[in-house]
Amino acid sequence: MTKIAMVTGAGTGVGRRVSEILSKDGIVVYLIGRRKDKLIETQKLCSGPTEVLQCDVSDPFAVKNAFEILEGKHNRIDVLFNNAGIGVPAQSIDEMPFENWKSVVDINLNGMFLCAKYAFALMRKQTPQGGRIINNGSVSSVTPRPGSIPYTASKHAVTGMTKTISLDGRKYDIACSQIDIGNAETPMTERMKDGVPQATGKTEVEPVIDSIHIANAVLYMANLPVNVNVLNMTVMANKMPFVGRG
Repeated sequence: MTKIAMVTGAGTGVGRRVSEILSKDGIVVYLIGRRKDKLIETQKLCSGPTEVLQCDVSDPFAVKNAFEILEGKHNRIDVLFNNAGIGVPAQSIDEMPFENWKSVVDINLNGMFLCAKYAFALMRKQTPQGGRIINNGSVSSVTPRPGSIPYTASKHAVTGMTKTISLDGRKYDIACSQIDIGNAETPMTERMKDGVPQATGKTEVEPVIDSIHIANAVLYMANLPVNVNVLNMTVMANKMPFVGRG
C-alpha cells in the first residue's frame, strides 16, 4: 500500500529536502506551507506524486480544510512531518515584543498542535488504524541560545507534546517521534557562517551540515512499523558547541 505523508513548512529548508526524499521513496507527499510559489518550487524537485496545499498552520480553519482535502482523496494519512517553524531576532525577555513571542508560538506550537490533532484523528479512525507523527523539535528543545526565549520555549513545549501524543497514541497504533536538528544548512542557519552569539558572550562561526542527513533520518522513522518508535533523535553538526553550551 502506498504511504500518504504530509510535510509542513515544505516550501524551504528541511521541509523541502524531506519532501524530496519521501517522494523519491514512493510516498505520496502533501506539501504544506504559506507561500504557494515556494511549494511549487519544491514540487518540481520531487520525483513522485505530490499535492500542493497552501496553508498557514496557525490558522485552525486552514489546517482543518487541508486535512479534509487529504482525507477526501486518500481516506488516510501514514506520516505527518510536523516541521513548520519560525524564529525572530535575538532579544532578552524584557526587550522581546509580545508580537514576536506570539508569532513564534502561533506557528511553532499552535501550528504543530493543530496538525497533530487532525492527523491523530484520521489515523485513529482509518483502516488499518495507526500512523506516525514526527515533530521537528530542534536542539533548542533541550538547550537555549542567548536571546531565544520564544523559539526555545516553543521547542521545549514540543517535547512535552511529543511525549504526550506518543502516550495517548499507543492504543491506536499511533507512534510519535521527535527529531532535534542542530545546524542543518538551510536559509534559517545562514547566519551561522557569519558568527552567532554564544553563551560565553562571544560571537563565533558554527559548522553546518547538509540537510540530506536530516531527510534520511526522517525517512528512516517514516518507514518503521508502528510497533517501533524512535521517541527522540538528535542529528547535528558534530563540532557545533551545543553539547557544551553554557
